[in-house]
Amino acid sequence: MSRFGPRGPRRRYVASPPRSLWRKLLDYGLAFLLLGLLILVAARLDRFETRKEQGTAIINDGDSITLGTERIRMRGIDAPEYHQTCRKAGADYPCGKLARQSLVRLIAGRPVFCSGWQRDRYGRLLGDCRAGDTDLNRAQVQAGWAVAFGGFETEEAVARAAKLGIWAGTFEEPQDWRNSHHDAPVERRHGVLASFGDALREFVRFW
Repeated sequence: MSRFGPRGPRRRYVASPPRSLWRKLLDYGLAFLLLGLLILVAARLDRFETRKEQGTAIINDGDSITLGTERIRMRGIDAPEYHQTCRKAGADYPCGKLARQSLVRLIAGRPVFCSGWQRDRYGRLLGDCRAGDTDLNRAQVQAGWAVAFGGFETEEAVARAAKLGIWAGTFEEPQDWRNSHHDAPVERRHGVLASFGDALREFVRFW
């Protein structure tokens, strides 16, 4: 007898039956298919290049410009639409036009440089834009003429506390204003889910 007490019955291990020929072929086929998909994805990844545009900007509204033939939507912000009005001191005022004027002042006639790789549903490049040392996306939110739209939440909080720009009165969120005006473009917040959707759309576009 063992000093550790009686041993129980030994467990038997039964070898699994060999895979059939069809099962092996199926496994090999799936492996080759997966390998082929990985190779295809790797070949497509070089299509996601960052575009860089520079030149004299045509300012369309408070968050979109045109550089040459490239239409650019400034990433992470949302300014009042050009024809949108807001309220201050009990009266309506053209906040959309003032948002555009703010961007004109920030650019101050200087060349604008934008870079980005995502595009919205209208084919516009979602860009991070600068004029000299001025980060235009950030500066528009800091001035209170754009709300955070997937970025710059801290800058928005400071502008709101200081009652700058549209925060000096009351206004309808640009996204809500567009939803109530069916002829206005539909924008999506530039967050993680939107970025994933843009990446998927770019992959399908180059398939």
